[in-house]
Amino acid sequence: MYHVDFATLAVHAGRHDFTQHGVHAAPIDLSSTYPVPDPEAGTASYDAMAAGGTPVGSAIYARLYNPTVARVEEAIAELEGAEACVAFASGMAATTAVLLATAMDGAHVVAVRPMYGGTDHLLESGMLPIQVSFVAPHEVASAIRPDTGLVFIETPANPTLALLDIAAIVEAAGTVPVLVDSTFATPVLQQPLRHGAAMVLHSATKFLGGHGDVVAGVLCTSEARARRLRQVRVLTGGILHPLAAFLLLRGLPTLPLRVEQAQRNAIALAERIASHAMVSRLHFPGHGDSDPTGLIGRQMRGPGSLMAFELHGGTDAANAFLRALRLITPAVSLGSTDSLIQHPAGLTHRLMDPAVREAQGITDGLLRLSVGLESVDALWQDLLQGFAAAEQLVMTAAGRG
Repeated sequence: MYHVDFATLAVHAGRHDFTQHGVHAAPIDLSSTYPVPDPEAGTASYDAMAAGGTPVGSAIYARLYNPTVARVEEAIAELEGAEACVAFASGMAATTAVLLATAMDGAHVVAVRPMYGGTDHLLESGMLPIQVSFVAPHEVASAIRPDTGLVFIETPANPTLALLDIAAIVEAAGTVPVLVDSTFATPVLQQPLRHGAAMVLHSATKFLGGHGDVVAGVLCTSEARARRLRQVRVLTGGILHPLAAFLLLRGLPTLPLRVEQAQRNAIALAERIASHAMVSRLHFPGHGDSDPTGLIGRQMRGPGSLMAFELHGGTDAANAFLRALRLITPAVSLGSTDSLIQHPAGLTHRLMDPAVREAQGITDGLLRLSVGLESVDALWQDLLQGFAAAEQLVMTAAGRG
């Protein structure tokens, strides 16, 4: 599914100087402050970091810079083929930072739905000094204004797994930079910069961390744009904690293995789920008519391990399904070693206007499943328990139970 060099890179990225330091595991720097023995040199270093650069001597203070964070930034930049990466305390912190940075140059953002509910809500909240136009993919070009500073897309989209042609969006955007939230794909399956995107966003809490013990967000881009993002991070204090950076770096060597095995499991489950009588529709890249322009194989190296399916019976059926599970964990998030399932209309996309949510295909009976590393048969047996519970509820409601 990926070139063999990617597997080697995932193991060794961010570790080029281990021998020099005489270590075999990444060092963790937990200092909150750093000595400044030479005041003039300290001032020069502070000025460099305030301008979005890196320290030229003392790191001064952990809000400005941390070497463990810098190490994982270097590693993820390598995996995405980017000049630079800037790490934040969460995916939403990264999203907020890029929108604040955008507001410095152009106060208008064009966004393509569907996307993660938190992102959607932030864009609509009015909390940031931006104006937003939500458009369909074919409307991007006509939505561009003189003050447009960013086109924001997500592919595969959360939670319906809709695919967008990155190169086509970039062409439609013209000179306006395009940001791609590629959390669902990871750099194993998709590298948006290679298709013309200016920035790549990851909720690193998900696949990049991969073990359910890290909250983080990263933006991969050019060094020039990274400097602006670091300026925002210095001012807002959104830097990733060094212990989280260490855990994130520790998870990267197994990223290709985890993504590919979870993807194999998802492919094996997709047809079983789609054929169940309780399922009205399966959303899974490459299944049915979900990829009409052939993006899998051209833009993505595979369909990934996220899917969503719609149950007959709406919210009540979805709740009955979730309560019946014993192996798959009902929880938000995704990309962990274990399988997770959640109800977007009731959780991640709850704050969206219900009419907008429904229009984006986020129905009350939709469940989003992040397939993990368990055996396919074990996962299927658990899903069957959920289907049976949902079916019993629907039959009872219809007076047939």
